[in-house]
Amino acid sequence: MSYFETVPNRKNTRSVKWDTLEEVFQSGDVLPMWVADMDFKAPEAVNNALIERAKHGVYGYTIINPEVKGSIVNWLHRRFNWKVEEEWLSFSPGVVTSLHIAVQAFTEPEDKVLIQTPVYPPFYNVIEAHNRQIVKSPLILKDDHYSIDFTDFENKLKQGVKAFILCSPHNPVGRVWTKEELQKMAELCVENDVILISDEIHADLVLGDYKHTPIATLSEDIAMQTVTCMAPSKTFNLAGLQASYIVTKHPEKRLKIDQLLKKQGLGSLNTMGSTALHAAYEHGEEWLKELLKLLNSHQEYVVEMFKTHTPELKVIPAQGTYLLWIDCSRLGMTDEELHQFMVSEARVGLNAGSSYGEEGKQFMRMNIATSRQTLEKGVKQIVKAVKHLNIQ
Repeated sequence: MSYFETVPNRKNTRSVKWDTLEEVFQSGDVLPMWVADMDFKAPEAVNNALIERAKHGVYGYTIINPEVKGSIVNWLHRRFNWKVEEEWLSFSPGVVTSLHIAVQAFTEPEDKVLIQTPVYPPFYNVIEAHNRQIVKSPLILKDDHYSIDFTDFENKLKQGVKAFILCSPHNPVGRVWTKEELQKMAELCVENDVILISDEIHADLVLGDYKHTPIATLSEDIAMQTVTCMAPSKTFNLAGLQASYIVTKHPEKRLKIDQLLKKQGLGSLNTMGSTALHAAYEHGEEWLKELLKLLNSHQEYVVEMFKTHTPELKVIPAQGTYLLWIDCSRLGMTDEELHQFMVSEARVGLNAGSSYGEEGKQFMRMNIATSRQTLEKGVKQIVKAVKHLNIQ
């Protein structure tokens, strides 16, 4: 675990996670375990590449050359056996930006867009911001496992839905969808002529023996119906460098995306973003391998601690991401009371489950991509606070 033995102090670095505590939690005295970035340094190869680029000292307009595109193509082939052509790639500052572009490119005002709830909050925003209608197909939680209600999913698609935004792996519930689940969702989208917009930003962060399958790899028909949004930002902790890409095989759909990106003044990468992306995909695999081992260990620790000391808190086992979805319903609190309890009593800053939709009420999301010391401190503070409740 040599890559992750120590973590830098992130305070006063303009960090959203660490430097907005007063604004977000109305207290500076909380341990931040919320925003989905990691407290770890990026791979040394990335940092060295950025340093070398900075030594040059000139930051003029930068092209995305075949070397950068080739690193993406090779990464997707190595990791997922996905044979992508360089011309299928478009570029944007981030996956959320890509989702905004895709919704605008393939739907019209008042069109219906399907999401599976509870889900990443920007999914709601990218639909509502462009005057589209949200259609929800809630996931089913049974025996600490989330699954898809395919009857509801199909019925909703048939109600005039124009696009479906898939979260794969799913944030916040941590599911890594099986090939069978993906196949069924995709085939229903093809049958009903629904554009499939797939957010696969967590594709590399798969735990245990689970495997991520890019949905566009399942068949030619599915590939031509799918727009896949990806980035190295979650994988290698590069979110602040704003480098992401869109994979679109269908030439006419890709043209729509590229035209809209150009219209909005987007479509390229900044100098440091492209440098980091290339270095990460070329040299980051060993670092990622060690990260996944660490995340598995961290999840095991949290699960065991809550199971042993506070059975009122139940972790939904995460198959992917570094985000744990915690069922707090046995505490018997309202959402506001739960939020205040975590801030005021446990002194830990988590994401409120209610922000992921109605189905997220009574849940909290915990980011475990931090040092073991910080993780243990936060978990122990939560355990201590829950024990003081004396729940019968």
